[in-house]
Amino acid sequence: MAATTSQASLLLQKQLRDLAKHPVDGFSAGLVDDSNVFEWQVTIIGPPETLYDGGYFNAIMSFPQNYPNSPPSVRFTSEMWHPNVYPDGRVCISILHPPGEDPNGYELASERWTPVHTVESIVLSIISMLSSPNDESPANIEAAKEWREKRGDFKKKAARFCCRSSHVYLTPACLSIGVLVIVVLSPEMHWDVSPVLKVGLY
Repeated sequence: MAATTSQASLLLQKQLRDLAKHPVDGFSAGLVDDSNVFEWQVTIIGPPETLYDGGYFNAIMSFPQNYPNSPPSVRFTSEMWHPNVYPDGRVCISILHPPGEDPNGYELASERWTPVHTVESIVLSIISMLSSPNDESPANIEAAKEWREKRGDFKKKAARFCCRSSHVYLTPACLSIGVLVIVVLSPEMHWDVSPVLKVGLY
């Protein structure tokens, strides 16, 4: 077991170094605590031209001691309204399911976890999930039902969560639900206009 843990730790440290050297568009990742390589903090940027465009969604990725033989778990700590995200934030996509045959028969073994997956491929799969919700086997039944039957209401709710996640009030999501921002300037406040307009109290 100790050897397995050591191998997992070395692999995760390598992936962390690789992401630091070669950042990938659409997300950032790092350790929650420098002393624990098995728990990562990930920030995913909402994909352009989707309901989540402009949002910044934080998640915790927790790796098992026998990684990469078993998949990590991923849980959004930011609010998320999506058919494939449980109400408590846990992400439900095929590649995060244990390897082998699906006992329920919904997924092919090839769609589930394999040791070739990395932090990068996991997060890119989550970004793809945000772009294309799957309501056939939902984690959040209410979100899936609203996605199918009341698409307009779903879009508004997703936009509200997106707007709150970013603290940026001129994103497509905020503008789509008519957010009005009133700014009162004081000596303690200043503008930060890069990369998009923000107002903050520092």
